[in-house]
Amino acid sequence: MDKKNALRTGALAAGTTLMMLLMSSPAFAAIPDDGDDPGPGLTVMETLGLFVVAPLALFLVIAGLVWVLDGSTDREPKAKKA
Repeated sequence: MDKKNALRTGALAAGTTLMMLLMSSPAFAAIPDDGDDPGPGLTVMETLGLFVVAPLALFLVIAGLVWVLDGSTDREPKAKKA
């Protein structure tokens, strides 16, 4: 990549990052909005269970069902022609 394209790519990446940061600034608000009522926080084990173990278990259940209920018969290796 030549110098001009690299400079253009860097400027585009920097501009995009700056715009994303400027548009997401309300997410860092320190004052809660009216009607906010956050519940109690999760423990480490609850967080890992919810965001790691549960998706993995769901994936394994779905993959297992697909594997068990797959009725295709074209999976056997084909005989080589002599």
